[in-house]
Amino acid sequence: MPFRFTGFADEAGKTLKEQIDVTKKAGWSSIEVRLLEGKNFCEIPDAQFDAALDSLTSNGIQIAGFGSQIANWARPITTEFQIDVDELKRAIPRMKKAKASIIRCMSYPNKDMEREAYKKEVFKRLTTLAKMAQDAGIILGHENCNGFGGEGPAQTIEMLEKINNPAFKLIFDTGNNTLHDHNDHATVDFWNQVKEHVVHVHVKAAKPGADGKFVTCYPDEDPQQLPILTDLKKRGYDGWLSIEPHLKAAVHAGQDVVDPAANAAIYLEYTKRIEALVKKA
Repeated sequence: MPFRFTGFADEAGKTLKEQIDVTKKAGWSSIEVRLLEGKNFCEIPDAQFDAALDSLTSNGIQIAGFGSQIANWARPITTEFQIDVDELKRAIPRMKKAKASIIRCMSYPNKDMEREAYKKEVFKRLTTLAKMAQDAGIILGHENCNGFGGEGPAQTIEMLEKINNPAFKLIFDTGNNTLHDHNDHATVDFWNQVKEHVVHVHVKAAKPGADGKFVTCYPDEDPQQLPILTDLKKRGYDGWLSIEPHLKAAVHAGQDVVDPAANAAIYLEYTKRIEALVKKA
C-alpha cells in the first residue's frame, strides 16, 4: 500500500491506554495526537507529555502529527493572538521529541470584523505562525475546515499565495466540505483545486441523512472517497492517511467518549474499511 495509516485515536478512548490498545488491535503503529483525558496534547504539562511519549514509544507507536487548536473553530479572529503563539511555542519542542513534522491549524472564523480587515488579520497571524514553523523545521498544515481558508478553494489558494512560506502547507480532510456544504461533490471539487499543496490527509466520510443533510459514515459508504484515494495513489502520495471517524465522538460538536468499548469498536471497524478501500484504489 502506498499510504501510511494513522488516526485520531482520542475518538476511541480518552485515556492513553485506550488509545494505545485500539491502535495495536488495528495492527497500526501510529496515532495523530489531539486530546488526552480531555486536554490537548499541546496544553498538557511537560511531564505528562513526556510520560505519554514514553508510553507510546515503548508500545511501538509513532506520533504522525499534532492536532492543535491553533486558529481553529473555537478561536475566532477576535481571540488574542498570543494564545496561538504560545501554543505553537509549546508544541515545537514536543514535536521535536516525537519526531513529528506536521501540526494542524485552521484560519480563524470571522466574528464581528469587516471583511477586508478580517482577511488582513488572518494573513498577518498566519504569516507569523508559518515563520515560527519554518524556523523550527516543521510544517504548519492548514485543514480545509473553519476560517478563511475553509470557505472555499479560491480562498485557500489566495491564503497560500499571501503567506508564501514553504512551511505552510495543506492538510486535506476528505469529508469536511461535503458536511459543511451538504453537497456530495463539494469535497472532490475542493480537492481538485488544491491537491498540489496537500501534504497530509484526514479521512472523514459523509452520506445523506434522513433529512437530506449529510452526516458522517464509514468511508466505503461515501462514493467521494474512492476518487480521492485513487488520485492520491496516482500522484505517488506516500504520506499519512489519518482517520477521523466522527461517528460517535466529535470534539467540536460536544460529543465526548462516553462508552470506550463502543467507540473502540467503531474505530476498529473504520480501520478495516479504510484499508479495504485503499486496496480497491
